[in-house]
Amino acid sequence: MATKILIPTPLRPYTDKQEAVEAAGGTIGELLSDLTTKYSGLKAHLYNEQGKLRSFVNIYLNDEDIRYLQKDQTPVGPNDTVSIIPSVAGGV
Repeated sequence: MATKILIPTPLRPYTDKQEAVEAAGGTIGELLSDLTTKYSGLKAHLYNEQGKLRSFVNIYLNDEDIRYLQKDQTPVGPNDTVSIIPSVAGGV
């Protein structure tokens, strides 16, 4: 089953400038694995050297942060939308 993944502007160069792509899998972890297989340039931006999701990368399933669900084991369906949201820092 394919699920829609929304790609933030800074990562679009790694998805052929697409703002949304589809990936297959039954969990967030499987989706991200499929995504980084299709678009290998994304892997270094999403995962650290230990293979863990980078702390400044936030993943949302239908507007819910997966850290408060089942993390990478969160189940997904074909009608779900996954959003990758990089943390933003700054201010005065």
